Amino acid sequence: MSDYQCIVIGAGNGGLTSAASLAKNGVRTLLLERHNIPGGCATSFCRGRFEFEVALHQLSGMGTKEKPGPLRSALHSVGVLDKIDFVEMENLYRIIVPGQLDITLKADRSELVKTLQARFPEEKQSIADFFELVYNFFSQVIGAFYMRDPEISPEKYPLYFKYALKSSEEVLDEYFKDPLLKLSIATYWCYVGVSPKFLSFSDLCSLIFSYIEFKPFHIKGGSQAMSNAIADNFISNGGDIRFNCGVNKILVKDGAVTGVVTDNGEEISCDYIVSNASSVTTLTELIDSEQVPGKDLDVLSGSTLGPSSFTVFLGMDCTAAELGIDEETNFICSHSDMERAFAEFRSIERDPGMTLLTCYNISDPEFSPPGTCQLVIVDLQYADPWLSMPPSRYYTEKYRYAERLLDLSETVFPGLRGHIEECEVATPLTHMRYLGHPGGSIYGFDQYPKDSSLFVSPTSGIKGLYFAGAWAGSGGFQPTLTSGTAAARAILKKIEK
Repeated sequence: MSDYQCIVIGAGNGGLTSAASLAKNGVRTLLLERHNIPGGCATSFCRGRFEFEVALHQLSGMGTKEKPGPLRSALHSVGVLDKIDFVEMENLYRIIVPGQLDITLKADRSELVKTLQARFPEEKQSIADFFELVYNFFSQVIGAFYMRDPEISPEKYPLYFKYALKSSEEVLDEYFKDPLLKLSIATYWCYVGVSPKFLSFSDLCSLIFSYIEFKPFHIKGGSQAMSNAIADNFISNGGDIRFNCGVNKILVKDGAVTGVVTDNGEEISCDYIVSNASSVTTLTELIDSEQVPGKDLDVLSGSTLGPSSFTVFLGMDCTAAELGIDEETNFICSHSDMERAFAEFRSIERDPGMTLLTCYNISDPEFSPPGTCQLVIVDLQYADPWLSMPPSRYYTEKYRYAERLLDLSETVFPGLRGHIEECEVATPLTHMRYLGHPGGSIYGFDQYPKDSSLFVSPTSGIKGLYFAGAWAGSGGFQPTLTSGTAAARAILKKIEK
């Protein structure tokens, strides 16, 4: 008999929910994590008297008790829903282009439409028509794709067949003229990492619909509280977890997994493996090349690494109100050209085009010590310019670019610099170090339509090997958390057979 029925590699979002789901259903499961805490991106770190949230800005797909979303259902299924305190946000975001645009959109369809129509009266009808399309189209996406209707056809789902693979840019151009209006509506494209020109309309609709209908949420105590709760529940259901214990090799025999070898040389046998590591690392570093099916490598060869991020973490010696910050999620743009902003992800020689400033204290006043607030400024970046940089220039460029982000932030919140008590800066190389992801990618592969779950399976040609996390579908908290429960369901079906 194998040492374990299943071994899960990596305690990120997908690894945690897959392990917790398996253990809850009586599967003997071992979770191996090379870091000393669970969570992956869903973690925190301390500087001075501040505990900084690493990655969570807005949790999608939660919904309420009366109207549960898919993520609420997933967290309920692993038994942690009542162990986490969620904080609902009233608004989606504030978006600012200094001197051109400053608008705040509520997480309510009718109010959002009214706000946009008041700011862009010349396109009033188009705004109403667009959101009618979003809702009608996404209802067909739910039936055709998520519910896996066996009778799917163009006659039954005309909007799905017409728009599913269209780019967001095509549809935005079909409805709107003003680039500032397009930016106001499509701002969430940066939560996927590819611009409207490359982002499928299905993905944009999913974001808009999910955040409006199921509301944006934050977690009391940050995402580390959620990771801890899932890990604790996994252990209480009989699961074993080892920290500071990475996997050096996945053992494969006759086309099926048989176990792993840890970094300290211990061999552990199993029948199934869920890899929450990147599929690139899993297939090219952890498994002997002769054991990897050609079709798995074909998927890798046709994909490109998605963006990482440049992040400035700030602990402030004053309240958000004293800084003039009254919204949790603030997109600050130096221009309205989304394609230009996307192209600028590949350069650090330019001024930041689109940044996100989050102040967690707005929805959770206790998120930092009394009389203080905590800010995070994010600018998506690909790792290439940082990887090609001479080490002697790294710190100079790191802090030079951080100053640029502060400059842009101060155009909206003057005097911000004068209240910084703690500051930490992370580059794509920082994310590479802590996440172990190629290029420090936070979304996995670039989320082009061809890389979506419409076309790419989260399973491998190797029997018993499954993937969870951003590399198994889409990036972001909701997709990665639910990817783990999906991998667990697939394994449970195999075990039942």
